[in-house]
Amino acid sequence: MIRLDKYLADMGAGTRTEVKRLIRQGKVTVNGITEKSPDRKIEEGNALVVLEGREISYVQYEYYMLNKPVGVVSARSDKREKTVLDLIERKRRKDLSPVGRLDKDTVGLLLLTNDGALAHRLLSPKKHVDKTYYARVKGFVTEEIVMQFAEGLDIGEGQEERTKPAALRIMRQGDISEIRLTLQEGKYHQVKRMFQAVGMEVLYLKRETFGALTLDDSLAEGEYRRLTNEELELLL
Repeated sequence: MIRLDKYLADMGAGTRTEVKRLIRQGKVTVNGITEKSPDRKIEEGNALVVLEGREISYVQYEYYMLNKPVGVVSARSDKREKTVLDLIERKRRKDLSPVGRLDKDTVGLLLLTNDGALAHRLLSPKKHVDKTYYARVKGFVTEEIVMQFAEGLDIGEGQEERTKPAALRIMRQGDISEIRLTLQEGKYHQVKRMFQAVGMEVLYLKRETFGALTLDDSLAEGEYRRLTNEELELLL
């Protein structure tokens, strides 16, 4: 059971103050009957709620896959920058959050949801969730560097806080090398700092996988879609 005003506010019909006013003005019906009491308790999945002629169905959780573009910050809100939440135009829940962060200049897979329990599991260091990145790196990546990544690196947090072993694969060697890197951590600017530790610079960085999720190749940067039932089952 949930209060009518909270139901409407959760579904993005307005702030609690705004929806209370609409309810008191008689603009909301519940199961065909006008309801003017904001604190009326209703069953989320069974009540037919209509606001000004528009049915407002209730969704407890939403899950979106976003191909994050450059120049957008991984935050719920920001006074100066465009956020990943600003890109999700068709969201029904107002309490979505990005699961983890990608740097402003990093692109690729980002999960957005209001399922806090799932987000906690995916981000918990104890769960060892894999994250795979594709990167273009300034410098010649050698097998010796692959071994260094596998052993863990000091990225400025002290010997006792070395990175966990990471799987580095060389896709192309040259003045600009192409690699794939799989981590089980999410330290601040970690991929960039790991390459800085071996004297290299990351020129381009894209996250391709996160746990059981793989970025949908059909999503252009800035595009998103809801997770499929199969993807959700894999995550849960």
